[in-house]
Amino acid sequence: MARAVAGLRPGPDGKPRCFWGLSAPDYLRYHDREWGFPVTDDRRLFEKLCLEGFQSGLSWLTILRKREAFRRAFAGFDFRRVARFGRHHVRRLLGDAGIVRHRGKIESAIGNARRALELAEEFGSLAAYFWGFEPLPASRPDRITWARLRRMAATSESRALSRDLKERGWTFVGPTTVYAFMQAMGLVNDHLDGCTMQAPAERARRALRRPAPPRRGAPAGRLSPSAPPPRLPGEAAGATTGGAAGPRRRPTPAPAAARRPGRSRRRPGADSRRAAPRSPR
Repeated sequence: MARAVAGLRPGPDGKPRCFWGLSAPDYLRYHDREWGFPVTDDRRLFEKLCLEGFQSGLSWLTILRKREAFRRAFAGFDFRRVARFGRHHVRRLLGDAGIVRHRGKIESAIGNARRALELAEEFGSLAAYFWGFEPLPASRPDRITWARLRRMAATSESRALSRDLKERGWTFVGPTTVYAFMQAMGLVNDHLDGCTMQAPAERARRALRRPAPPRRGAPAGRLSPSAPPPRLPGEAAGATTGGAAGPRRRPTPAPAAARRPGRSRRRPGADSRRAAPRSPR
């Protein structure tokens, strides 16, 4: 089937796939095994959102090929450990040729790890928080076509999630970056109609037991480090995790239908504007 018509191409087994998944072997594995399949593991969620931020302005293939180096550099994306990174870690990362050596993105990942600690303590897990922004079925297109997907670089849900993350102090989480994260983690299934992986991804989503925040009044667990992590240059004194004041508390995200997009009160992080799907690039 012609890419110009439907965005599909036959794969090595002759079955149709989203055309981007056939542009490189790394993409084929990522398309068939990861993209659009639901993720609830907190480390993997933190990794995916961090890498989406590092991808801003670059090709996703570049990030995918550097992913193992990123994992080594960022302690397997264990946000509890990354939250403890200080200036000497930043210097080390800036000298690591295996990753993207961008000071702003490196410091963003460390700062976001500290914000992730706060989220995990408030909601019980990152998964419980992010899955609270899953779009309602009625808000999704009846069919995922290439023409429709190109108009979906950001959605009302990705804008709501982006806005909430920014209000919590996260950076490099603009609505386009966040929608790519939603595609990558299976919060949405944007495999094109006719793609051989659309049905398996949807079956996995339907079988998933959605994580939920702890019951009101139940302890979420103490995930913060015993002492406040070192601040990076320019980070506000009250922004670190831990300390006497404790993490900020915010209400559970409202259902998708009840949220409306709006302008963030904070300066957004870098957010490249590409035609969707941004995650496969």
